Amino acid sequence: MTINTTEKIGRTERAPTWVDRAQFAGLASVGAGACHLAAAGIHAEIPSLARIFVIMGTAQLIAGLVLALGGGRPAASVVAVVSVVAVGGWALTRTVGIAWVAGLEHSEPPQFADTVCAALAALALLLSVVVLLRGARQSPRIGLVAPGALIGVVSVAAMLTLASHLHSHGEAGHIHGDASTWPRPFDPDQPIDFAGVPGVTPDQQARAEKLVASTLRDLPQFADVTKIGDLGFRSIGDAGSGFEHYINSSYLRDDAFLDPNRPESLVYRVDGDKRTLVAAMFAANGVSLTDPKLVEWGGPLMQWHVHGDLCWSLAEVVVGVTNEAGKCPTGSINAGRDIPMVHVWIEPNECGPFAALEGRSAGQVAGDELRVDQCAAHHHSG
Repeated sequence: MTINTTEKIGRTERAPTWVDRAQFAGLASVGAGACHLAAAGIHAEIPSLARIFVIMGTAQLIAGLVLALGGGRPAASVVAVVSVVAVGGWALTRTVGIAWVAGLEHSEPPQFADTVCAALAALALLLSVVVLLRGARQSPRIGLVAPGALIGVVSVAAMLTLASHLHSHGEAGHIHGDASTWPRPFDPDQPIDFAGVPGVTPDQQARAEKLVASTLRDLPQFADVTKIGDLGFRSIGDAGSGFEHYINSSYLRDDAFLDPNRPESLVYRVDGDKRTLVAAMFAANGVSLTDPKLVEWGGPLMQWHVHGDLCWSLAEVVVGVTNEAGKCPTGSINAGRDIPMVHVWIEPNECGPFAALEGRSAGQVAGDELRVDQCAAHHHSG
């Protein structure tokens, strides 16, 4: 009996391919979900943000598994929707921030882990759309070994990066003692927790905690003082104080605000010829010390101040402070007196994560207020 090959082919579904796009889309969604769940752990200091990561990760995992196990177009629809939210949210957090989500108000530069997570979600979105348009093809199970292994390796690498982040940064800044007092001793080896300070709103607490965490994560890229000159940093010549500041004029003039990747000034502890990076000093050029943008950002947790008594040479080196009459030594000027600044420390500090340097040149605050960023609160008058 002769078999009608044409008829047989007509009755047979499409020929097997080396990979099942539905299963591949599902695996990509599972990988992205796993990364989101891992990210939830390192954002535990901001519960609302951690819950968002848990919900997103769970949705990606469940929808991805159902699609990979043969859920067809209904499952592909869910994967597509969840992936759109994931990719769109990532794009917003890397460009403008999400103002209504605590901890995501300000944009951050892409990191390896979040980029991998977004890429997997984008892949899941693309393939799930193809499934919706063209259906799923059957393929041998062995065909998924290579793509499945690739997604697994990439996902695990991203989660390992997050685990490292958690160990060295996410546990920064836990405060001991009375929860209602401020400042509190700062220890980078303990969890971040600025809760319980009177007058601090949840949004202010979340922003301040995130700033400390991101500074701990990103500022060490400037640890080698011998390399920062190529980036535009110059010493202001204050090593004799025990701490040396390096300023970056281009960062001072840009629009970045409290960005650890573009700090206006770096602070190093001086030990002979050795320089150890200990803090960033962020500046807000073009706004006043009492501007709501500064005052309301961290509330009572952070105290912006100005260095109105510093005298600068024409080479932008500090040569002293003003005398009682408010005058600088001959050959120097009292420049930059109206630029608000604030410190963020990355090493232990008994006076808190935003502690100012002690002494007359530590800076002055608006009005006749007591500093909240120093151990010994006292008045500054000029």
